[in-house]
Amino acid sequence: MEQIPFDKRTGKIWFNNELVEWQDAKVHIISHGLHYASLVFEGLRVYDGEIFKLEEHTDRLFYSAKRMDLKIPFSQKVINEATKKIVSVQNIKNGYIRPFAWRGSEMMGVSAQQTKINVAIATWEWGAYFDPKLKLEGIKLNISKWRRPAPNTIPWDSKAAGLYMICTLSKHEAEKNGYTESLMLDHEGNVAEGTSANIFFKDKNGELHTPIPDSFLDGITRRTIIEIAKSKNIKVNERKISPQELSKFVGCFLTGTAAEVTPVSCIAENQYKVCSTIIELNESFQTLVRKKKAA
Repeated sequence: MEQIPFDKRTGKIWFNNELVEWQDAKVHIISHGLHYASLVFEGLRVYDGEIFKLEEHTDRLFYSAKRMDLKIPFSQKVINEATKKIVSVQNIKNGYIRPFAWRGSEMMGVSAQQTKINVAIATWEWGAYFDPKLKLEGIKLNISKWRRPAPNTIPWDSKAAGLYMICTLSKHEAEKNGYTESLMLDHEGNVAEGTSANIFFKDKNGELHTPIPDSFLDGITRRTIIEIAKSKNIKVNERKISPQELSKFVGCFLTGTAAEVTPVSCIAENQYKVCSTIIELNESFQTLVRKKKAA
């Protein structure tokens, strides 16, 4: 099925505390957010009509804004209620939510002290990020030539637009070479994350290993999976992981709002199995996010 371009869709978008027609939700092309990437955002999932971890995502949106020196002109309570409202108005049952805040068009230049901070929330029906067949078989990753920058060079713990430029470049390169996703290393050359997802490995003893999030986001789904694993008495090792260790692991998977829990079948020449541990973690995650239905 052909996807409708996002600028051609219909419905409503919450825009600066008003419900605006989807195609009328516009900003001027001379916008600081567009030219200087002064924009922060979040990504949330809706499962069976319920928003998963709304408050945690809103907390992170406001934290990201503070890190980017953006003062959101609404309270977290207003944003939470607006998110619920737009999901209801759009009648989203299983979908995605994108709240974002950016600097406007009042000034043009690196300095943007007098720009207005705009906020919008859009939502749409959305299924799996990766092809369901690929999720069963495991997706293939290359290793990107781009690295996550050192933490003293960027506001690395924010979900800010500019930080995703190298993610787009990495994913494009991967797709051109027959891969689905790309593994990014950090500034020290250690394993970091995917282009928009955290990464876990399973060793032959059944323990999980995941990089310490000290130069990239500590994902909300990542933390959820760690909690689930510990509830199953699976040991989780948060540590530095060298690329030389990739061949020693027997399993691998990605986690994220979009990725959910996605098995990995290979990273470059390193092969992995979609083992029972990964399948069970995914099943437990799906039960958790659809807990009202499961109950």
